[in-house]
Amino acid sequence: MAGTQPKIDWRQYIESNPSVRSGRPVVKGTRLTVEFLLSLLAAGWTEEQILENYPSLTRDALRAVFAFAAECMSEETMYPLLVEAS
Repeated sequence: MAGTQPKIDWRQYIESNPSVRSGRPVVKGTRLTVEFLLSLLAAGWTEEQILENYPSLTRDALRAVFAFAAECMSEETMYPLLVEAS
């Protein structure tokens, strides 16, 4: 793809430590969980808003959150989603 950045190694940015946020995956050096950052995006926050509000977070660390989530989804069993009748 033209203009795409090289794939990021999320392992450089994401860690899980039982003494930090009950072992949930966080951005290294922060208490920001992957789940929390993804929920901000789902709520409509832009990358710029997240980076502005959490200055300890880097753009590459945020990319690592996406890479981590994508890898987790590719390894998980997919469950059918219920489709509501319209």
